[in-house]
Amino acid sequence: MSSAFNPAPADRVVGHEDSIWMEFTKLAQTHQAVNLGQGFPDSPAPKFITDILKDISAKPDLTAAHQYTRGYGHPELTNILSKMYSHLYNVNVSPMNDVLITVGAYHALYYAFLGWINPGDEVIIIEPAFDCYSPQVKFAGGIPVPISMTVPEDAFSASQFTIDFKNLEAKISDKTKMLVINNPHNPTGKLFTRQELEKLAEIAEKHNLIVIADEVYEFHVWKKEDMIRFASLRGMYNRTISIGSAGKAFSITGWKLGWAIGPQNLLAPLKAIHQNCVFTCSSPTQLAIAEAFKIDWPKFLKKPKESYLATGLSGELIQKSNKLAHMLAKGGFRPIAPQAGYFMLANYSNHNHNIDMSQETDPADFVFARWLCSEKKLAVIPFSAFYSIQTEKMKNCNFIRLCYFKKDATLTDAKKILKKLGKE
Repeated sequence: MSSAFNPAPADRVVGHEDSIWMEFTKLAQTHQAVNLGQGFPDSPAPKFITDILKDISAKPDLTAAHQYTRGYGHPELTNILSKMYSHLYNVNVSPMNDVLITVGAYHALYYAFLGWINPGDEVIIIEPAFDCYSPQVKFAGGIPVPISMTVPEDAFSASQFTIDFKNLEAKISDKTKMLVINNPHNPTGKLFTRQELEKLAEIAEKHNLIVIADEVYEFHVWKKEDMIRFASLRGMYNRTISIGSAGKAFSITGWKLGWAIGPQNLLAPLKAIHQNCVFTCSSPTQLAIAEAFKIDWPKFLKKPKESYLATGLSGELIQKSNKLAHMLAKGGFRPIAPQAGYFMLANYSNHNHNIDMSQETDPADFVFARWLCSEKKLAVIPFSAFYSIQTEKMKNCNFIRLCYFKKDATLTDAKKILKKLGKE
């Protein structure tokens, strides 16, 4: 009789727990809840984008769209991205050397960590932070070093989240190799100021750090002029890998196309992994995104009122953000107004009486979010999930994160729930 087959997984994956999305996506589905938790639009994709893809699919003889394309990115897409970012960064971005197309921004981030981090290297991560950074650093053998932003207890604006730069610099050691910056910031909705970014640039230069600039929400700012891209700062292009997302830019997250932009020497390790991983990304979607940028970019520069990226997207986001803030206030929450992106934080302290913490070991916001989903049928994400250290989780468990980039019907359903909750 043969023994049971029970192989041991690689050491690098041992200890990695399910992400927050696994639990709360399943919870929302189980209770058929109104989902303001996950960060994706549930409204129709922009028609001009889908029309482009429809036109491409109607041309079976278009080899450039239906067969393998250049491994590091379809020339049509890398060319237009080169044109755009040369302008936005005020440097010469080479379409063949300085742009890499990936399967979403997630993929670009993973390449960046895997390509540059050696076992024992330390990576500064400003928290709260999107929850993929630390696991990806660990997969590369690195050590995440979290730095928590501070925020007043009575905060009403995402701008009130601030970095303690002395504390950040004190955490830098001779093992520190990289700094991760997410701007506009998820989950807070903060848009970093020029002064804040220049201070981070000063620290990066002083300590010779590589910078990962996760800027996937770069077109989700209320005014396009307010977005300061890190690579545009003096001397920063040469040490920065900038991460972007077509899915975020054009509200088509399911297309899963992103990119890394940076000088040739910084992208070389990412390309080495890429050519032996996916090799190339989807040709028709790359071509469609390229055409979309070609249509919108001239408008972005010269006719912003006609541009989806300059005003169309932000106009929709501002309206929905204001709507959700009003709904939350009516429901007894204290919303923190975002400056960009499509997430909003809200303090739920007025509803603490609805949860029993006597037998709980999880942070209170986890307990509240589960209660809100199971009992009130509204799915949200607990804020403390965006911290990696338990003490910081327990200090920052008075908030929930909500996504307001949802169709009107979804927000209306959420409004009904919040209105009832506000009367209890």
